[in-house]
Amino acid sequence: MKAAGKKREFWRIREFLAEKHGLSMAEVGRRTGIHKNVVRETALGTRNNREVLKYLRKLGCPEMWLDLPRDMKEQR
Repeated sequence: MKAAGKKREFWRIREFLAEKHGLSMAEVGRRTGIHKNVVRETALGTRNNREVLKYLRKLGCPEMWLDLPRDMKEQR
C-alpha cells in the first residue's frame, strides 16, 4: 500500500497556485500561519500537513493532484 502524498503532483500544484491565485508557497505559508518549508514539503508529498492540504482544497486545487490521506478523502 502506498503512502498518501507520494503521488502528489508538485509542479501542477505550484502552477495552479501561481496561475489561478497569484500565490507562492511562501504566501500560502503566510496565509495559513505555517512555515513555507512545511507548505513546500506538503506539496512535494514528503509531508501530509492537513491544514495545508485543507487550504489547497479550499482554493480549488484538484484533489487528484493532492493525493490526499485516506482520512481526508473520507471527509468529503
